[in-house]
Amino acid sequence: MNRNFLYILLGALLVGSAVLGYSLYQERQKSGVNISIGGKDGLKIEGK
Repeated sequence: MNRNFLYILLGALLVGSAVLGYSLYQERQKSGVNISIGGKDGLKIEGK
């Protein structure tokens, strides 16, 4: 294999793992209040 191809592959793996890690981090940080107006239940306020 060409050395440049290996560098590109390694870079793609690093970027992919960084994006996945950031996505998982954002999912865990979601907190606050969810306010839903309408629907069959009417007004609904939930704490997360």
